[in-house]
Amino acid sequence: MFDIDKWQEILATIQKNRLRTVLTGFSVAWGIFMLIILLGAGNGLQNAVSKNFQSSKTTSMWIFGGQTSKPYKGLKPGRSIQLNNDDYNTVKSNIKGVDLISSRFQIPGKNIITYKQKSAPFEIRTVYPDYLIIENIVMKDGRYVNLRDINETRKVATISTDVRDALFKDKNPIGEYIKANGFPFQVVGVFEDKDNWDNNRCIYIPVTTAQKLYGSRNINLLSVTVKDDATLEESKQVEKNIKATIAKIHSFDPTDERAMYIGNSLEDFQRFIKLIASINLFIWIIGVMTIIAGIVGISNIMMIVVKERTKEIGIRKAIGAKPWSIIGLILQESIFITSLAGYLGLILGILILELCNKYIPPNNFFADPRVDINLAIEATIILIIAGAIAGFFPANKASQIKPIEALRDE
Repeated sequence: MFDIDKWQEILATIQKNRLRTVLTGFSVAWGIFMLIILLGAGNGLQNAVSKNFQSSKTTSMWIFGGQTSKPYKGLKPGRSIQLNNDDYNTVKSNIKGVDLISSRFQIPGKNIITYKQKSAPFEIRTVYPDYLIIENIVMKDGRYVNLRDINETRKVATISTDVRDALFKDKNPIGEYIKANGFPFQVVGVFEDKDNWDNNRCIYIPVTTAQKLYGSRNINLLSVTVKDDATLEESKQVEKNIKATIAKIHSFDPTDERAMYIGNSLEDFQRFIKLIASINLFIWIIGVMTIIAGIVGISNIMMIVVKERTKEIGIRKAIGAKPWSIIGLILQESIFITSLAGYLGLILGILILELCNKYIPPNNFFADPRVDINLAIEATIILIIAGAIAGFFPANKASQIKPIEALRDE
């Protein structure tokens, strides 16, 4: 039941000791504020890196030729390893565990895309159909490059929404012809792949068509994936087999790290998961220790309160006050200060995160630093419970004071 007299007494005590109350409340508010800020910062880091991984399948590998750094079978170091169609066909046919595969041929020139009188620089990417899934591309209209385009070396292109908006505006581009570096291509689809790596500023054409136009069998990279349920060990074994196979074709030492580079997204993703887990653990340790410091401060302040009010408590007991009424009075004051300070710290922390989310531009390292509101409320509730526990011990000590000893206290 609401006891107005008790609340008036608590408020009077707080008003009488404003500085002490403010400092106590600040320590609690600062603890919950720092916990919210640290959790938000951790989420911002996690969201940014997760978004980067979402730009392609986490089970993908990206394979580039390099330059040998070791002699091998009488061949000197310093040779450039140029991947070609034979590498694509061999990996696709012979490497167990490869799920999807595509190659890309590097088109020379400035990569200018033209439609009628409009032109703009966009990247031209040459691919196989599997690249749609490898790169997590979303089709908005029409279709992607298919096997028939590859086999018949068709001059077709799938363009991004950025290219569509720049060259066609409100016109439907499907069926229209564009020129890519002067070669005509028919638009068969529109895709969207918006991320922080400019994947939405390009067009896709069949790799075989590009190689025929430029008279080359070379490729600048291979992209492959393993099964979605593959373990890191299985992925590493596929990586090892790919390198050994290509090393045999191009006659270089399979242990030569500079001869060929393989970026294993699954390995990077697993490393990221461990890093985020460590960061979150560190954040919780720092946040909890800060809150504990605030709770200890409340307990110490309540002990001072009990000491200052020893004579008053003795009088109360002398006229018949029950121990639980003494405990309830001090607990109520402790919970009130903790709750108010915790709520203010919570609101301020969320406000700061919202401002950061609004004014910090999107980037590859920090994005959407929000914190789960349910988690924030739970943390505040735990803080209040801890404040009650912190106040209980001084309150229990006060309830055990004998009236005669309290009245002698100076």
